[in-house]
Amino acid sequence: MPPLTPPLATSLDASEGSGGPQDRALDRDAFHAALMAKGDYYHIHHPYQIDMAEGRATPEQLRGWVANRFYYQISIPLKDAALLANCPDAAVRRRWIQRLLDHDGHAGDSGGIEAWLALGEAVGLARVELWSQEHVLPGVRFAVDAYVNFVRRADWREGAISSLTELFAPQAHRSRLDTWPRHYPWIDPAGYAYFRKRLGEARRDVDHGLELALDLCTTSAAQQRALDILQFKLDVLWSMLDAMSLAYQLDRPPYHSVTDRRVYHRGLA
Repeated sequence: MPPLTPPLATSLDASEGSGGPQDRALDRDAFHAALMAKGDYYHIHHPYQIDMAEGRATPEQLRGWVANRFYYQISIPLKDAALLANCPDAAVRRRWIQRLLDHDGHAGDSGGIEAWLALGEAVGLARVELWSQEHVLPGVRFAVDAYVNFVRRADWREGAISSLTELFAPQAHRSRLDTWPRHYPWIDPAGYAYFRKRLGEARRDVDHGLELALDLCTTSAAQQRALDILQFKLDVLWSMLDAMSLAYQLDRPPYHSVTDRRVYHRGLA
């Protein structure tokens, strides 16, 4: 696969070629290590996630997380469909399309969205509540929409690199499977199917996304651009939890000083 070309690297191309040490591309192992170091900022380290993992979350906080995260879940296939539409490489499309099927389902697999609906029921949320998006906070919606819109507008390679937060996802899924049953016995264990399902799928997706990033990013500009894109995606996930912290932990949901009703918008055509 050829080295990363514009538009992905254009923002830093001006610094290429001066010959200084700062302009030298990292070797494959060092670039891999730089990507993995971004795991220090993965949302599993957010106080909201820590509270859930350590048994301090209330039922309302767990339901708030599940309901808001559902908006992210139903947006992932839209993101992947946009990437496929932008990608001229049939070999990449043939592998990437599996991500869309994992969420939407296919013959013999009801899909990740259906599994998340089961998680919602397990924590006490009706399916109609999740589908209505009535609980989705504006901050969560803005963050998720920013991610989807980024992939729609970006070069497909940038879109692929933005998915590399999956490098750290298996740790999050395993943590929930290990800690939630112990701390929250009131949750129906049937709801944990999503996390078990994603353990294998995420590792497969990581292999593909990482392969693309390591093959494509062979200049210092491209590598820095990739790290910036990965940080953007980490910002999206962290910002979602910031919005949930305000609403469910600090009791300061949107418009709390004006009304106790959820007046915020549910999406615009």
